[in-house]
Amino acid sequence: MRLPALAAAVSVLTLAAACGANGQDEPAAAQNNGGAGGPLETRPANGASQSPAFPGQTRAPGVRTEAALTHAVVASGLDHPWGLALLPDGRWLVTEKPGRLRIITAEGQVGEPIAGLPAVDARGQGGLLDVIVGPTFGQDRLIYWSYAEPREGGNATAVARGRLSDDGARVENVQVIFHASPTYDGDKHFGSSLAFAPDGKLFITLGERSDKPMRPQAQDLGSHMGKTIRINADGSVPPDNPFVGRAGALPEIWSLGHRNMQGVAIAPNGDVWTVEHGTRGGDEINLDRAGVNYGWPVIAYGVEYAGGAINEGVTAREGLEQPVYYWDPVIAPGGMTFYQGAMFPGWRGDLLVAGLKEKRISRLVLRNNRVVGEEYLLTDLGERVRDVAVGPDGAVWAVTDEANGKLVRLSKR
Repeated sequence: MRLPALAAAVSVLTLAAACGANGQDEPAAAQNNGGAGGPLETRPANGASQSPAFPGQTRAPGVRTEAALTHAVVASGLDHPWGLALLPDGRWLVTEKPGRLRIITAEGQVGEPIAGLPAVDARGQGGLLDVIVGPTFGQDRLIYWSYAEPREGGNATAVARGRLSDDGARVENVQVIFHASPTYDGDKHFGSSLAFAPDGKLFITLGERSDKPMRPQAQDLGSHMGKTIRINADGSVPPDNPFVGRAGALPEIWSLGHRNMQGVAIAPNGDVWTVEHGTRGGDEINLDRAGVNYGWPVIAYGVEYAGGAINEGVTAREGLEQPVYYWDPVIAPGGMTFYQGAMFPGWRGDLLVAGLKEKRISRLVLRNNRVVGEEYLLTDLGERVRDVAVGPDGAVWAVTDEANGKLVRLSKR
């Protein structure tokens, strides 16, 4: 990306466009799971012979937000932005896959790349990935980011932290606090989303690197591939992690059996939720619990990219956890967040999931850890939505994974 061109391309546009989505401020589905419309997804499933394990596990009833919605393109000209994090002063940290981290104001002013980040391997799905603000930022100005780390013989996901300088121009005292292993020479399924729990523990989601020879590592406790990771903010291992002290197990592992998780969010009650990519079908929302095996690649919904069954073609097996929700066909999920803002009180406690392939945000209405309604948001933008966050006033913000990527604000009209 040419920086002068970026400066010229950045815009602050108010595009008054209704989302044309189904939903409501107080969804009927949230009350009785029967008063909403039919499912929004009507295309045939790829796994046509497969059945959900319980009612509502897929194709939840459509719900509708009665308030008119509008979106504003706050900034454009970004090069495949990936991660989005709110600073305490209302500005946004935004990552770009080639390796740049920028600060963008709520008015759309795009800063120069922040100096001091380590090199990234920006091939394929690799590059600079997620970014979050540390829980003690007010005292130490620490930010954390994940990236595809170039190594001898290949690459793997890493997580670093550093102090954001007072002027926001650079990161200082950079420390790499986590290196996923093993190293692999590939360009897919790095994960990787980041979230801090209320107790200060850092959760990291990792992919299993996609290629069929690597898939079994999602079930291998001696590998970080296809796992959710839990560490302390300094990279040390919490002694209460589920596999600490188990022979042959890496102590950072929180859960296993995942494919490619690019979203993690902490619920208001502290529960950890993750979202991962399936193949043709089988994008999953999981309530991610300590020590639990989520099944990939032993069980999965959907079919192989080339068609045909995934392994034995089974979707359930004793001892392997079912997803709370899955999509078939897929939406290709990116980041996600829980909504707790003031602008849309009827959304509080709902999950907002970025969708790449379907170019939208999915709002999932949750009751008792089940999805009872779904709404499509930002459908008229027509771009791959990579990450989603909530602003101080309750507006929803998103970045789009495009060569001319955008920072977008969704609000009431």
